[in-house]
Amino acid sequence: MKAVIQRVLSAYVAIDGNKVSSIHKGFLIFLGVEKDDVQEDLDYIFNKTVGLRIFKDDQKNMNLSIQDVGCEALVVSQFTLCASTQKGRRPSFIKAAEPYIAKKSYDRFCTKLKE
Repeated sequence: MKAVIQRVLSAYVAIDGNKVSSIHKGFLIFLGVEKDDVQEDLDYIFNKTVGLRIFKDDQKNMNLSIQDVGCEALVVSQFTLCASTQKGRRPSFIKAAEPYIAKKSYDRFCTKLKE
């Protein structure tokens, strides 16, 4: 499992020009689920994500996590994070989980964030 986490002031997802989800200040998380991922991988990425201290405290030091500041998170399933580009010029997505498996992991990750 791989995640790219970006701190944002706002973010949204649009499908065919229609906004389907949006947040204000928080994290935009691109989540890639791989074939061999297990619950421990999901727990690791989740704990790392919510524990990242990348928000400034009163002294302007990055000491606060998303939990500390109460921000939002927008999670986007992104199978391309699982691409292998070591050989040739065409990426291989053989490591990416099948869509129905990736959806289950994505849903579990999102559910944990809401708790």
